[in-house]
Amino acid sequence: QVQLVESGGGTVQAGGSLRLSCAASGVTFSLYVMAWFRQAHGKEREFVAVISRNGVITVSADSVKGRFTISRDNAKRTIDLQMNSLEPEDTAVYYCAARISVADYDFGMSQDDYTYWGQGTQVTVSS
Repeated sequence: QVQLVESGGGTVQAGGSLRLSCAASGVTFSLYVMAWFRQAHGKEREFVAVISRNGVITVSADSVKGRFTISRDNAKRTIDLQMNSLEPEDTAVYYCAARISVADYDFGMSQDDYTYWGQGTQVTVSS
């Protein structure tokens, strides 16, 4: 059974930093492309960042580019999202997502591309 468990959310002041983690179990982790999405209250879920199964390719949404960094550790079966220079607009529930990938260049930025989801972790940025 595939499980994704996020951690690291919390409340921080604008300009601060947080590091989110997602631990995977029940999967051959190195075969899965992993991504972060977020959903603000009253809004649709949106793409944040994705990392290829070998960790070489990363893509971030324009809204977080230069501030957020996605990384993975295949030995530990985890991905992280380092979030710096946080803004009130970053307030949302952050979700980890996964799907099996057929190649290192095979990844997506739509929530419909992903099979497995974590329960989410709340990030609140106060002004």
